[in-house]
Amino acid sequence: MKQNAWIIFTRVPLPGQTKTRLMPYFTPTQCAALHCCMLKDLRSVKEKVKADLFVAYTPGEKGRMLQRFFGSKVHYFPQEGESMGERMYRAFCRVKKRGYERVVLTGSDIPELSAADISDAFRQLKKKDVVLGKTWDGGYYLIGMKQIRQEIFELPGYGHGHVAEDTVAQIHRLGLSLGYTKSRYDLDEPKDIQLFRDRMRKRRALSQTRTGKYLLSTLRISIIVPIYNEEKTIVKMTEQLMALKDRCEILLVDGGSTDRTRDLIPPELTLLRSEKGRAEQMNCGAKHSTGDILFFLHCDSILPERPLYQIKKVMKHCRAGCFGIAFRSRNFFMWTCGVISNHRIKDRKIMFGDQGIFIDRALFFEVGMFPALPIMEDYQFSLTLKERGEKLGITEKRIYTSHRRFPEGTIPKLRLMWKMNRMRKMYRDGVDIHMISQMYRDVR
Repeated sequence: MKQNAWIIFTRVPLPGQTKTRLMPYFTPTQCAALHCCMLKDLRSVKEKVKADLFVAYTPGEKGRMLQRFFGSKVHYFPQEGESMGERMYRAFCRVKKRGYERVVLTGSDIPELSAADISDAFRQLKKKDVVLGKTWDGGYYLIGMKQIRQEIFELPGYGHGHVAEDTVAQIHRLGLSLGYTKSRYDLDEPKDIQLFRDRMRKRRALSQTRTGKYLLSTLRISIIVPIYNEEKTIVKMTEQLMALKDRCEILLVDGGSTDRTRDLIPPELTLLRSEKGRAEQMNCGAKHSTGDILFFLHCDSILPERPLYQIKKVMKHCRAGCFGIAFRSRNFFMWTCGVISNHRIKDRKIMFGDQGIFIDRALFFEVGMFPALPIMEDYQFSLTLKERGEKLGITEKRIYTSHRRFPEGTIPKLRLMWKMNRMRKMYRDGVDIHMISQMYRDVR
């Protein structure tokens, strides 16, 4: 008798026919591409498992396409039956008739499925009648048996959150022994993508899978730029943004400019209006955004090459971060200011707005957005992240920011640096924020 057979239930990865519950977060083409990645990861798993592979595809689809993933030596056949339970039962019967002692069936949408899971299932079937691998949403991703029992698949339905529970109850009613493999997450809905990306930051091996790499590459970035009387800087900023507009979402939020700022913004860019105040403007942009990553950019900043790549590279391992900062000034103390700012991120976990803060969307709203303060909103935001123990990342490339706030001359620059440090100390000591705000002059 042959020993182990592994059945994979899958759709053919065709746009508009697979992973449709991920739409409209992903386009039909992206859904199909993601499914392709998961199938390729399954192929890598198969190479480490001692079992004959059978691929059962949805009826009416072009099953031959699946050979590009698993090769021509694998057995392919269409699923048969009306309900999911009937299809699984018939697939088990079909393979069991070939003389296999142990048969395991899985889905194709479990990106963390490992060879150890499949091998463990076969190992447990040496002693157990049935083995089950649960998903965290109440279903199951794996079921294995030695003797096929149709009653196990006779559930009222399979699209609810207690399928695994009902299946376990049925197995116990039949008096069968049951073993379990590790519980896993499936990938069916947009929220599952966010959770998988979060797990990738903790388990770097996941980011090396084809699924992980694809989900990192498809992170959507929203650039949010608060503006107010930026007539002198808006043209240079929009020139940078226009070069990025087809690869990310761009939102400029005006706080009531009284100069020509709004007139100088290209119509291709989205312009929002809010009350004046950087926190208010950035929060307004965030609420209107759709990106997975929110990137808050000051209007007087100059971005490095490939800024979106720089952000994604950091967000591969962190939920928040910023650019390293530099000033276009030959003054020694401006260079020193940049060095101190960059070390402050690593040593004290504090980042400021002119460094281009970027953050995971869910985390941003989880911490309550930027606090409604007239000043120090970025400082308090960093303190909040620090209190939560969030890891901050910093890009390899530097963002150049204007030194327009710094006066001419070395001594005046030093005085301003000392003053800003004193203002932060006053804030930590609980001095009234409006009193501190009055000390911070508006240079526009």
